[in-house]
Amino acid sequence: MKSMSAFTAVIKRDGPWWIGWIEEIPGVNSQGETREELTENLRSALEEAIEMNREKALAAAVDSYVEECISL
Repeated sequence: MKSMSAFTAVIKRDGPWWIGWIEEIPGVNSQGETREELTENLRSALEEAIEMNREKALAAAVDSYVEECISL
């Protein structure tokens, strides 16, 4: 996977759990018993979401295409 920029995790305590989501990518959320576990779970979910989105994008391109890096 290509190197990506930083993303923003929104984290909060919810009873005995830590819950969080990635602000910039809808649907990337997780929970953990500790803040550290939550952070690891979010990182894993984010990596999976980016890879799945990449696979879908490349499958939609089918044949002749160019990849270009776009930064904000």
